[in-house]
Amino acid sequence: MQAVDQLNRAIEFSFPPQRIVSLVPSQSELLWHLGLQKELAGITKFCIHPDEMFRNVIRVGGTKEIKFDVLEKLQPDLIIANKEENEQEQIEELCKLYPVWISDIQTLADAYNMMLGVGEITGRQSQAEGLVHAIKERHAGFKIENLKWKIENRSVAYLIWKNPYMAAGKKTFIDHLLMECGFTNVFSNEKSRYPEVSTQMLIEKKPEFIFLSSEPYPFKNKHIEELRTHLPSSKIILVDGEMFSWYGSRLLHAFDYFTTLLARL
Repeated sequence: MQAVDQLNRAIEFSFPPQRIVSLVPSQSELLWHLGLQKELAGITKFCIHPDEMFRNVIRVGGTKEIKFDVLEKLQPDLIIANKEENEQEQIEELCKLYPVWISDIQTLADAYNMMLGVGEITGRQSQAEGLVHAIKERHAGFKIENLKWKIENRSVAYLIWKNPYMAAGKKTFIDHLLMECGFTNVFSNEKSRYPEVSTQMLIEKKPEFIFLSSEPYPFKNKHIEELRTHLPSSKIILVDGEMFSWYGSRLLHAFDYFTTLLARL
């Protein structure tokens, strides 16, 4: 079979694939959701959902630290990767050895296209179509529900890292979902997609809200207190990073989470 990935790269592979390796947590969860338990031969150490998959599927290292020797033993007939979450040099090396389908996600439309594309290349097209339909229904319901909270253009800084602080910026999936929730990202005009930011920058931006993500840095309540001393006027909240950044089947739960989050504000 020949397929085109989200970087417009054409790849050829045996269809349907029997030994799939996924190098992205949200896409591993998607493959499991689509019923590919037997075909999923390898995942990363960060592919923690669902727990049954994490406990039973061989791990091939991290998203940015792939163990080529483990991969060689698995002999995958298809690898599923992501432009942002995996290291370019490692993926380029893998492309010389195996068929690699690469996603590139910045919006919900990209996520839907990824799910449909993965469904097509794995022989689970009808399941993928059903999943996308279900997520779109939840999204539509959320947009209607969101009108109750009148969240519109309220400023937010979404922090993903500490020492140094880093924020989600423009053209990121997180930024897109913040906009879907009605927020304006105070760091959407920075050159970097994930800019380093200082406490002084946060003070100058005066965000109404600061969201501290649970991943990749595991922010805790103590970090709220640290920032509150500098930004007493901002409402600082711990948020579930998976809901804002996992672009596979976890989106089935994201909009219910956003509804609950907005109701707290």
